[in-house]
Amino acid sequence: MSDVTDQVINVVAVEYLNEYKLKITFNDGNSKIVDFEAFLRKSRHPDIQKYLEIEKFKEFSIVDGNLDWNDFELCFPVNDLYNGTIF
Repeated sequence: MSDVTDQVINVVAVEYLNEYKLKITFNDGNSKIVDFEAFLRKSRHPDIQKYLEIEKFKEFSIVDGNLDWNDFELCFPVNDLYNGTIF
């Protein structure tokens, strides 16, 4: 019998909902709605703050099972996304 905790979790789909919220679906069938606004607003780094521009924020993609913006300029550990907690 396979233990689900041994499964590698990947992002398989991302849907923009509104503002800074994305619905993220994982390869095990689970989905989470993650709000990135607090993270983006508390950052003082200009490379991160530029994603407060909604059109820029919406330019995400899935690369090798990861949620990615601009060739990993902005990305998060899949485990954090899966838990719905980003810092």
